[in-house]
Amino acid sequence: MDDLVIRHARPEDIDTIVDYQLRLAMETEELALDPETVRRGVLGVFEVPDRGRYYMAESGGAPVATLLVTNDWSDWRAARMQWIHSVYVIPRARRCGVYRRMERIVREEALANPDVAGIRMLVDKTNEASQRAHEAMGYTRDHYDTYEWLK
Repeated sequence: MDDLVIRHARPEDIDTIVDYQLRLAMETEELALDPETVRRGVLGVFEVPDRGRYYMAESGGAPVATLLVTNDWSDWRAARMQWIHSVYVIPRARRCGVYRRMERIVREEALANPDVAGIRMLVDKTNEASQRAHEAMGYTRDHYDTYEWLK
C-alpha cells in the first residue's frame, strides 16, 4: 500500500467508522451491535473532542482502516495514558502494514506531546497474531489484568 494516507477522521467519515465498528464486533466477538447505538457513540467522539480522536487510513482515495485513541489521566505520571481502541482494517488491506503505520503516527504524536506518558491497548488473550505483532512493535505485556463491570 504505497499510496496509503493516514489522517485524523472528519465528520464525513462517520458512516464508514460506524460500518467498520459493526464489522469489528461481528468478526472478533460474533457480536451484532445496535447500529444506532454505535452511531451515537461515534458521534459522541466528534461532539466532545476530549472523548477521543479517530484516525482514518485511505488507499486509492478509499477508506481501508480506522482506529480510535482515547485518554486516561494518570496521577502517578501526571500525564495522560492514551489507549488505542476500535482498530479495524478491511480484509484486503490486512498484513500490509496499515495498522503499523497508523500506530506509528499515534506514537509520533504522543512523543511530541509532553502531556502524554504512553500508549496502551487491549488485545484479546486468544489473539496470538495480534500479540506477536504488538510485541514486534515494542509493546510489552503489563502486569495488570483487565476487569470490567457493564451496566
